[in-house]
Amino acid sequence: MNSLLEQIRQGKLWDFHGGIHPQEHKQLSSRSALQDAGLPPLLVLPLKQHIGSAAELCVQVGDRVLTGQPLTAPSSPMQVPIHASSSGTVVAIEEHTVAHPSGLSEPCIVIETDGQDTWRPREPWPDYAARDPDALLARIHDAGIAGLGGAGFPTDIKLKGAQAFARHEPLPLLIVNGCECEPYITADDRLMRDEAAAIVDGITLLQQILKPQLTLIAIEDNKPEAIAAIKAQVKNAHTLVKVLPTKYPSGGERQLIEILTGRQVPSGKPPIEMGILVQNVGTLYAIRQAVVEDEPLIRRVVTLTGDRLAQPGNAWVRIGTSVRWLMQRFGLDPEPGQRVIMGGPMMGFTLPHADVPLVKTSNCLLAPSQSSLPSRDEEMNCIRCGQCADACPASLLPQQLYWYSKSGELDTAEQYRLFDCIECGACAWVCPSNIPLVQYYRQAKSQLRAQRQEQAQAERAKQRFADKQQRLEEERLERERRMQAANEARRAQMKDAGGDDPVAAALARIKARQAGQAAPVAAEDPIAAAVARAKAKKAALAAEAASHSQTAPAEPTADAPAADPRQAAVAAAIARAKAKKAAQHTGADTTEPTPTAEADKASSTSVTDEPAADPRQAAVAAAIARAKAKKAAREAGADTPEATPAAEADSASTTSATDEPAADPRQAAVAAAIARAKAKKAAREAGTDTLEATPAAVTDSAPAAPQPDALTEEPAADPRQAAVAAAIARAKAKKAARDAAADNSAPQVPPSSKESD
Repeated sequence: MNSLLEQIRQGKLWDFHGGIHPQEHKQLSSRSALQDAGLPPLLVLPLKQHIGSAAELCVQVGDRVLTGQPLTAPSSPMQVPIHASSSGTVVAIEEHTVAHPSGLSEPCIVIETDGQDTWRPREPWPDYAARDPDALLARIHDAGIAGLGGAGFPTDIKLKGAQAFARHEPLPLLIVNGCECEPYITADDRLMRDEAAAIVDGITLLQQILKPQLTLIAIEDNKPEAIAAIKAQVKNAHTLVKVLPTKYPSGGERQLIEILTGRQVPSGKPPIEMGILVQNVGTLYAIRQAVVEDEPLIRRVVTLTGDRLAQPGNAWVRIGTSVRWLMQRFGLDPEPGQRVIMGGPMMGFTLPHADVPLVKTSNCLLAPSQSSLPSRDEEMNCIRCGQCADACPASLLPQQLYWYSKSGELDTAEQYRLFDCIECGACAWVCPSNIPLVQYYRQAKSQLRAQRQEQAQAERAKQRFADKQQRLEEERLERERRMQAANEARRAQMKDAGGDDPVAAALARIKARQAGQAAPVAAEDPIAAAVARAKAKKAALAAEAASHSQTAPAEPTADAPAADPRQAAVAAAIARAKAKKAAQHTGADTTEPTPTAEADKASSTSVTDEPAADPRQAAVAAAIARAKAKKAAREAGADTPEATPAAEADSASTTSATDEPAADPRQAAVAAAIARAKAKKAAREAGTDTLEATPAAVTDSAPAAPQPDALTEEPAADPRQAAVAAAIARAKAKKAARDAAADNSAPQVPPSSKESD
C-alpha cells in the first residue's frame, strides 16, 4: 500500500474498462451562480428518503413545527431522521407519489409553511477540532445525512465502518468524489465553485475522525473553475487534487477507485475492506453544516436544466418541494407530451406527473425538448453485436443479463453478477436495438430483493416458532423439576415424621409378590396397612361375586326378598346336627335308613346344591306333604286318639304355611328340621316295643349320612327342589308303614284308638 500511495503522489492514474463519451450539455446550467429557489406553500416529506427503512413518526396532524425540527425518530442503525424544511403546521400524514421509477405512493408528512421560516434552537460547533469523534458521528446521524451523490446510504454508518477499520490499522485513502460525470448535471460543479471553503472544512472534519494517510479530491477536467477553487482552499500536504480525463461513468465509486489506484473492488465487497472510503462533495458540505452550524439536511443543490426552461441553473431547494412548483418558478414552457426527468439522461427516470416532491438524493430536474433528447424508439430484438459488453464499465455481460432477466431466470442472472451493475445506462446508450437494458436489470434486482425479503421474513417466523417451542419445552422441564423437588421435599418430610417412603415400600411389595415372597407390611406404616386392608377387602368381594355367578340365585319377589344362601346352608347344617344328636340319644341300632332320613338327606343336599326358589310355594308344598303324611300314619293304625307331637307340628306348620305369608327360607328349613325331630321322638315314645324297629327307627339308629359342611360346600339349593325331595321321602315312608302293617311286623294299634280314629 505504501508503494501505491507513492505512485499516487507522483500523479499516476489508471483507467477502467468500457465507458462512453456522450454529449455533456453542462453549459446550460453551469454559467449562473447558485440561487435560492424560495419557500413553497406546501412541503411533502416522504418518511423514507435513503437506503434502509423509515423511522418512526414523532409528530401528529395539527402539530406546529419549526425549521430543522425532527419529524421521525430512528430506532435502528439503518434509519436516519427527517426534519422539517421550514416552519409551519402538519396538515396531513398520508400516502403520496414519491420520486421513484415505479411511480408508487409512500407515507408522507405534509406541512403547510407559515412563510416565517422560524428555526428551532441551534447549538453551533465552530470548535469541532476539540470534539470527540464519536460525538461528531452522533451529530452527523442526528442531522439525517445520507449520501447525496448516489443511492443515499446513511453517512454515519459508512463513517463508522471506516472508523472501525482505522482502529486496527491506519486508513490508507479517503477519496472525495467531485467528478459529476453525467450529462446536463452541474450541481457539484457549482457547489465546488461557490462553497469550496465549506467543502474543504468538511474534508478536514473527516480527516479528524478517520485520520487517513492520504486524501484525494477527484475532479474531471471539464470543470476548470471548480478545480481552481478547490486547489485555492487546500493547504494540507496530505490532501491532493486529482484531475481526471472526462469519461462516463468516471464518477462511479468503483470506477473512480480503479482510476485512482488501479485496483478493482471485489464483487460483493464494500471498498472499506480495501481501506478506501469515498464521499461526495455534496455530502461533505452537508457534514460541515451539520457539525459547525447545527443545520440538519433540509436543503440541497439541484440542477434545473433543459431546453424547455427559460432560466436553467442551480438552486438551493428545500427537501419536500413540489416539482411542479419548482419548474414553474424557473420558467418551464412545456410542449405537448412534455417529459420531466429526475436525474440525468443516463441514470434518471421520467416522472409519472409533476406533483412529486424532491428528496435528499434528487440532484437534477431535466425538462428536455423532443429534438434535443428524442424519445427512445420501439424496442427491437437483440442482434448480439456485443457493443453493450464493450461499453460496460463493470466488465459485465449485459446481453446475458438481459436474457436471464427478461425470462425470469433471476438466480442465473445473479450468478452473472447482476448486483454489480451500477445502472449507468452505458449499455443502453450504445444498443442499436433500442433495448432498455437498465430497466430490465432494475426489475430483476427488485424481484430478487422482494424474494430475499420474503425469505428473511420466513426465516424470522421459523426462528420465532423454534424459539416458542424451546420456551415451551423449557417451561415443561421447569414444571417437572418443581414437581420433582416438591415430591422429594414431601418424602423427606414424611421420613422425618417417622414413616418410610410410601413409594419405595409399594415398589418393594410389588417386587416381593412377583418373586413369590410375601412382603410384610410394616406396622408403623399406616399407608401400607391401609393398602393391604383395601386389597383384602377387594379379594373378598371378588370371591363373593364369583360364588353368586356360579349359583345364579333367583331374583327376589316383591313379597319376600331372597335370603343369603350361605346362611340357609348354615341353618340346615345346624338342624341336621341336632337331628343326629337326638337319634343317638334314642339308642336306635338299625342300619337301614328310613325314607324320612333319605328325604332329609335329599332335602339337605338339594338345599345346599340348588339355588333358592319362591319361599311361599315351598312352604305350601311342605304343608301339603305333611298333611298327607299324617293321614297315612292314621290309616296305618295309629292307636292313640290324640295327635302326636309331630302331627301337631305338621298341623301347625300347615296352618302357618296357609295362613301366614312365606317366611325366610332359612327359618323354614330350621322349622322343618325341628318338626321332623319332634315327630320321630313322639313315635318312639308311643310304645314302639317290638324287637324289630320300624323303618323310621332304622333310619334314626342308622349312622347318619355324611352331611355337607355348610362352611365349605356350596350355598343352599333351590327350595322347590327341596320340597319335591321331601314329598318323595314322605311317600316312601307311607308305603313302608303300610307294608309293615300288612306284615304285622309292627305292634297293633289298640281298638280304642281305631275307633276314635
